[in-house]
Amino acid sequence: MLTKVLVAYGTTNGSTTRIAEIIAEVLRNEGISAEAAPSRSVTEVESYAAVVVGGALYAGRWHKDARRFIRRHCRTLAGRPLWLFSSGPLDASASERTIPPVPGLKRAMARLDARDHVTFGGCLQEGAKGFVARQIVSSGKGGDFRDFDQVEAWATRIGTEFTAESQGI
Repeated sequence: MLTKVLVAYGTTNGSTTRIAEIIAEVLRNEGISAEAAPSRSVTEVESYAAVVVGGALYAGRWHKDARRFIRRHCRTLAGRPLWLFSSGPLDASASERTIPPVPGLKRAMARLDARDHVTFGGCLQEGAKGFVARQIVSSGKGGDFRDFDQVEAWATRIGTEFTAESQGI
């Protein structure tokens, strides 16, 4: 029986990496074997019992590596428990209210029967890659808006659901 959980993510500046690592860490603390990996480096998902996929948001689109991961592994993902997350708003809105998935991700969720989606706040700081990102930071609109308590709470819910399902509860 498969018991490992993959947390795959697409990111440009690394803030989504930290969110994925926290999710994997929380799952491990719940007694679940979990690993976080950049979605572009994952070659197979057949050995995982469940998958969490996250992507940073750029101009209203999910990160290209996360989108490509979903396309590349869609058949296998459709047969496994799947949770999705986005990171990106550069304000406190993601901690204050539910932000729906962007349209392309919403379609993928329906097609793959994803269990849940959540949008977490983003982080854009000095040294960010890309012209637009640097402009945002230099204009004073960057910052770290990730709510790690919110990330941990969501990961705990995933762990509880996965454990209950694994035990046939």
